[in-house]
Amino acid sequence: MNLRLSVLPALIALFSLLFPPLANAQKLILYMDTITKQVYAEPGENRIKLGVFQQVEEEVTTAQPESNTPATRHVESHTTKNAEQHTTAAQPEQAAKVTESSTEKSVAEKKWYDRVDVKGYTQFRYSRSLWGDKNDISYWQDRSVDPDNSFLIKKARLELFGDVTDYLSVKFQTDLVSTPSGSTSTHFLQLKDAYADIFLDKKKEFWVRVGQSKVPYSFEKLQSSAQRLALDESDVLSSCCGRDIGAFFYWTPGYIHDRFKTIKAQNLKGASDYGVVALGVYSGQGANHLEMNDSVHLVGRLTYPFQFENGQFFEAGVQAIHGRYVPSVGLNASGFTPTLDAPKKGFKDQHVGVHAILYPQPFGLQAEWNWARGPRLNESQTMLEDTSFNGGYVQAMYKVDKFFWGTLFPFVRWQYFDGALMLERNTPKDRVKDLELGLEWQILPEIEITAAYHMMNRTNTKSASYERFKTDVLRFQLQWSYF
Repeated sequence: MNLRLSVLPALIALFSLLFPPLANAQKLILYMDTITKQVYAEPGENRIKLGVFQQVEEEVTTAQPESNTPATRHVESHTTKNAEQHTTAAQPEQAAKVTESSTEKSVAEKKWYDRVDVKGYTQFRYSRSLWGDKNDISYWQDRSVDPDNSFLIKKARLELFGDVTDYLSVKFQTDLVSTPSGSTSTHFLQLKDAYADIFLDKKKEFWVRVGQSKVPYSFEKLQSSAQRLALDESDVLSSCCGRDIGAFFYWTPGYIHDRFKTIKAQNLKGASDYGVVALGVYSGQGANHLEMNDSVHLVGRLTYPFQFENGQFFEAGVQAIHGRYVPSVGLNASGFTPTLDAPKKGFKDQHVGVHAILYPQPFGLQAEWNWARGPRLNESQTMLEDTSFNGGYVQAMYKVDKFFWGTLFPFVRWQYFDGALMLERNTPKDRVKDLELGLEWQILPEIEITAAYHMMNRTNTKSASYERFKTDVLRFQLQWSYF
């Protein structure tokens, strides 16, 4: 605990002895949230007792100009971001009015650039195939896993975000190393996120997200790649959805939002708050792609993070997607463009999934499974047909705090998929049975290294013949973050 907080009760006792006439003043017990550092007038989850305080007469508190008193500066620093939470304490009406007015003044004086922050991260990779079909491999998610490549800047994200007002937040994120489909060049600037969160209440429990953002589906898809242990998403989820243009409604009760914040503060590899309940409509053709069938996709998600008496967090949920999708087609290995065996509005695009996460405290488990229906290239590679998919993954992990230097996360992940990559041209079949053994070392909060031994048994979806290959690949990633 901060030294100033530890001596605060002693100073209060000394003040009471020196000024006995104030002994009958109204007493107030204050508590501080160890995660958010906010002050409350009643006990609660993650709150520690600061001490017993006594009300001071108004003449005493106004003896000096407001801008020169340490007490006023303290109130301003704690009330600017969220005045309502700080004024819910049982304080005298006069004090509440002073706090309210100082907060309004502080917010009014803030310029737009004071309300916008910048952050991001970069991922640098190196891979080497050790044995097996190492001359015939081509891993669609990572260009460094290739006979002719080794080094790769996988991602370079830059994000601008902030609370414009109490009812509006914005986010704008770009990726500087994207590669357009069919291109042999890298390092293109591409839009990832551009959306506004419009809050419907002062507590920010209900909000609508409008623009291009992540589709609220699964756990791994919503988890930032900067937080994910495995270097890439599982194929079954990469084949379904990612970011898209649409409008999504979210609801998260205040106490559940606090749990999400605690999971993040304790470095437990969680996702951001995408609502306990999420409902939405979106294009369905993928981020940065034009609409092809004048129809929308529907998505719904329900998740809940439980917290047990021993502090252990466990989250479980379900999600579903319904819509129609028009895939892109092109020349196959025989120089023939496959036809579409589907109505004008495209193929059915339907997904149902479940997820469960026992957060690493220190041992953790994470698993998802997905069942779907959509287009896939047939065996003769002449037509795209409607078919069913299924697949998922199971991941075990362990958190080692206070290592010699930093934090360790050893993990093992198995994944299976029998389906197709719907977002790729010609929606090629994709069969995967992979096993990964890895270790993430967080040297500093802003620097981490991941090493993975990836045993691949999958389809080469980047070559039009779509043959299977088996190989073991040693992969490394250095990630640095700028906050």
